[in-house]
Amino acid sequence: MKSAEVIVVGGGVIGLSIAHVLAREGIRATVLDRGEPGRAASWAGAGMIPPHIERLATNPTIELRSWSAVLYPEWSQELLESTGIDNGYRRTGGVDVAFTEGEEQELKTSAGRWRAERIVYERITPGDFDRIEPALNPELRLAYFLPDRAQIRNPRHIKALVASLKASGVAIHSGRAILGFEASRARVMAVRTEEGTLPCDRVVVAAGAWSGGLLAGLGVQAPTPPVKGQIVLLGAGLPRIRRIIEHGKNYLVPRDDGRILIGATEEEAGFDTRTTSEGFSDLLAEAHRLCPNLVGAEVERSWAGLRPGSFDSKPYLGLAPGFENLFVAAGHKRAGLQLAPATAEVISDLVLGRVPRVDLNPYRIDREPGGLVDPTFRS
Repeated sequence: MKSAEVIVVGGGVIGLSIAHVLAREGIRATVLDRGEPGRAASWAGAGMIPPHIERLATNPTIELRSWSAVLYPEWSQELLESTGIDNGYRRTGGVDVAFTEGEEQELKTSAGRWRAERIVYERITPGDFDRIEPALNPELRLAYFLPDRAQIRNPRHIKALVASLKASGVAIHSGRAILGFEASRARVMAVRTEEGTLPCDRVVVAAGAWSGGLLAGLGVQAPTPPVKGQIVLLGAGLPRIRRIIEHGKNYLVPRDDGRILIGATEEEAGFDTRTTSEGFSDLLAEAHRLCPNLVGAEVERSWAGLRPGSFDSKPYLGLAPGFENLFVAAGHKRAGLQLAPATAEVISDLVLGRVPRVDLNPYRIDREPGGLVDPTFRS
């Protein structure tokens, strides 16, 4: 097989985004995916984007998230102009809500972090819900409105990325399972697939929950245990909610056509992507509790995806220990869609031999557990 300058292992939103930035820099990477591009965790997410704010250098984990939020409207416009595909980027705003006194205190703590980051928010009491989100249950104790919270329709975003890459001459190979790598000294020389061996100059492993197993074959310890997330989709119709609604780990996301995503469970179930009656009923009950007007809404379908975990809930970003041409972008858990643009920019910096524009020390593959985290937003 013909040698490739850069091979990106994994065609989810992280891998496709990295290939997108490299193409912009004149590098036509080869993308390999065990299935269809973007059909795993990237397809299953809700596409929630945190508030669009300027980059703050107070904390590298916050900076990565903030930079992605700034990049998303730029990327969305660029993809629309180059492919004609609208990825559904919308600044719909969102509300975080609390039913109990404990949840109220947690929200107040989050509000303190938002204030420190200069994120715009407003405290909303039950008597004022109608002004922001009339569908909210009046029994809620409190809600915080964040007008700059946004969303993308992730399947359309994946479609736009794929179209852009193909137009740029990037080769995307679907159904190409990776068997392993051939390495010599400190370099990966080739990627072994079911259809043959592909020599390469540089490799980026961005294979989601499968990344850890592939890296283990090279002696690199970066576990990415799958975290199963089930989602329910309510059918199109008259808009029943206006804003993204978050309650703890659960969310409701309204689309332009009236559909509503209800998510998401967090389960340790290995690589099992089957939906369950328990997960389905729990998500519906949560939606009905948050917004009673959703009772009776049509259920269109449900599905599950496997988010790639890590040993401390932060992604692995950087050069693999012991190698000079093996890069890792994995372990984003619930924040893959949210962090994809900034992740792609910093990994492309490394691949091209530049100093990354965000301090990647907290994301080193060989880091100690713990350290800086960013608990403020989920996607």
